[in-house]
Amino acid sequence: MKVIAYSVGQLVEMKKGHPCGANCWRIVRVGMDIRIKCIKCGRSVLIPRSRFDRRLKRIISEEELQEK
Repeated sequence: MKVIAYSVGQLVEMKKGHPCGANCWRIVRVGMDIRIKCIKCGRSVLIPRSRFDRRLKRIISEEELQEK
């Protein structure tokens, strides 16, 4: 099983969007669980790493975010 190293501050896109309409999240905490914070509304969610790995669509670079 491949373990991906995540870092605090990275932006990620999940497979399912948040009810507020955003699909971009910022990683706030990394460990056995990962806490992500919605960019649009500021809501934070704590997800087990195994579930986070399954639901992750892609990691967004800062340059891509500026282009949007």
